[in-house]
Amino acid sequence: MAREQTVLEAPRVISAAPDEDARSYLVVLEQGESVARFPIGPEPLTIGRDEGRDIILEDAQVSRLHLKVSLTEGHVTVEDLGSANGTYLDGKRLTGPALLEEGQFLRLGSHLLKHEKRSRREVERDDDLHRDLEKARNYVQALLPAPVTSGRVCTDWVYRPTTQLSGDAFSYARIDDAHVAAYVVDVAGHGVGAAMHSVSVLNVLRQRALPDTDFRDPAQVLHSLNAMFPMDAHDGMYFTIWYGVYSLADRQLAYASAGHPPAVLFAANQPPARLRTQGPMIGALDFAYTARRVMVDPGAVLYVFSDGAYEITRPDGTPGGLEDFVTLLGVPGADIHGEAERVYRAVCARAKPGPLDDDFSLLVVRFE
Repeated sequence: MAREQTVLEAPRVISAAPDEDARSYLVVLEQGESVARFPIGPEPLTIGRDEGRDIILEDAQVSRLHLKVSLTEGHVTVEDLGSANGTYLDGKRLTGPALLEEGQFLRLGSHLLKHEKRSRREVERDDDLHRDLEKARNYVQALLPAPVTSGRVCTDWVYRPTTQLSGDAFSYARIDDAHVAAYVVDVAGHGVGAAMHSVSVLNVLRQRALPDTDFRDPAQVLHSLNAMFPMDAHDGMYFTIWYGVYSLADRQLAYASAGHPPAVLFAANQPPARLRTQGPMIGALDFAYTARRVMVDPGAVLYVFSDGAYEITRPDGTPGGLEDFVTLLGVPGADIHGEAERVYRAVCARAKPGPLDDDFSLLVVRFE
């Protein structure tokens, strides 16, 4: 029987021509994505928790009447209305009325607002494109596995693209009665092309469609992927991957990586172990990948992530790094359920306002 193949079609992208009716909008962002757009005019927009506000933000850190935004002589102005927790313009707390330039961000509690200028035609086209991308994103997310809440191997994860489509992908599943595989893939780039490539890789791994490959051997898996996805046959696309297989019988974790950040394993009374093998990204060149093994103690927690989890920009403009990110992991006694979201929020709190610089994918695995 032929294997079922899934295809992700690229949404229509129509370039917008310049239009003279451009006006200012206040865009509400959630997890880096636009969820609502409000035109800004001479009549101020009021923002807060109360139902009578023009923009209602259901957030305990947002006051009932928190902020007003208006257009005065062609300039957008913002004024905090005595809120308890303040309003931050590009990371700095407002102390009085201020200009809100195009492209600047406001932070109120956990919400972000952005000033954008768009013509009516651009807004319509953006809405059409948003609907097409939403369909594609829903398909990609439908491929991601549900968290596992009980058993000898439990999982939790966060997936936050910087755009609506991401080059990140991950999954986990039993290979047989004695082995569980888990992996994270990161295709270079963003958007439709990267998402289509990551879906192809994910489907190959989910369907175990690599010929003559023992999926219990991470080195064999990487070697076969490298043979199947050469850059010159895939429009220059390449990807990194971390692939691990846990043996339920002897509690050993076999792993291999190709240009990917190390996974980090936390066990009680031990320093965090960085699990990584040497090897270039998949598709770049011929390479003999190798695997390693590590014993896993009961209660140990494994974090596998894309580089977007730690390659951030701080509010002062300095870059974050892997070592800073690792300090956020492995909180003693933390419940795995919600652990990935906790880490994501901690990273966002350290980063500059606005979406993160890269796609954020984090897989957390607890071994009971």
